Amino acid sequence: TLSASALDFVQRVFLPDLLAIASFYKEWAQIGGGHGNFLAYGDWPAKTGAPYAWGDLYLPRGVVINKNMAAAPQALDQARIAEQVTNSWYTDTGGAPLHPWQGQTQPQYTGPTPPFEHLDTEQKYSWLKTPRYDGRPMEVGPLARMVVAYAAGHTEVREEVNRVLSVLKLGPEALFSTLGRVAARGIETLLLARRMSGWISDLEANMNRNDLAIHNGALWNPATWPAEAVGWGATEAPRGALGHWIRIKDQKIENYQAVVATTWNAAPRDGQGQRGVFEEALLDTPVADPERPVEILRTIHSFDPCMACAVHVCDPEGRAVTRVAVHH
Repeated sequence: TLSASALDFVQRVFLPDLLAIASFYKEWAQIGGGHGNFLAYGDWPAKTGAPYAWGDLYLPRGVVINKNMAAAPQALDQARIAEQVTNSWYTDTGGAPLHPWQGQTQPQYTGPTPPFEHLDTEQKYSWLKTPRYDGRPMEVGPLARMVVAYAAGHTEVREEVNRVLSVLKLGPEALFSTLGRVAARGIETLLLARRMSGWISDLEANMNRNDLAIHNGALWNPATWPAEAVGWGATEAPRGALGHWIRIKDQKIENYQAVVATTWNAAPRDGQGQRGVFEEALLDTPVADPERPVEILRTIHSFDPCMACAVHVCDPEGRAVTRVAVHH
């Protein structure tokens, strides 16, 4: 089957190749660490062959602060999430961080006239907002998911993380690095490939009994909405924590905000001067040739960033901004 072929490839090719190549670059276990704060919303059904229940997750949700995997993760509270635009090209709301239910997205470019070579990072310098959890920068993504699961005592995650570190002859501190971030993606790929056949079997069983529902449509029709309400939804996208928040008034969407994975990781500094995750991870990176800073790219690529996700470009009048034609 396709899932068996995928698992075979991951076990025989992908992960062994990743570890073989990593063994030649072990210095990268000391580069690219960042703040050491991790956030995960959790995802994937914990069991197969059983109804899915909210909170019953294979990879747990939670928060780990300051690389502390010796204690259980903190419970995640979405009310502690807030965004700033202190260093972002949006209308400043007086500098006060806003929870996404109150969030605003009003573009106001104040940077230099393109083309330009440098940005003044003491001023606004990014189209990304700056999300914080309890005022802290948080890394999200495969490494965050593995760190939170490891701290939560997840048996399979602990076994595979320890095995990879043993193969590379590295200590647990190596996780908090560019190499650790890439290794975490490989470990997660193996764990999910192992479970894929069970999830596919569940899907097949549902389809065979004509259970084709893909969402809860009880409140799909706006006519059934309450006069006022707030809601939020969260999941783990490949790049990390993805959250959406909605506020309804007079049975209409009054405000809708999304905080996506790359916004967490690539955000600019906040009003307290705390660097974003990318910026912190790049500190003390040795660069052999400033004209070809491949070392900088290596750490940034370890996050697998998506700027198109983090900055949603639209025309306020609803007109097409650009059109892309793909020819096969």
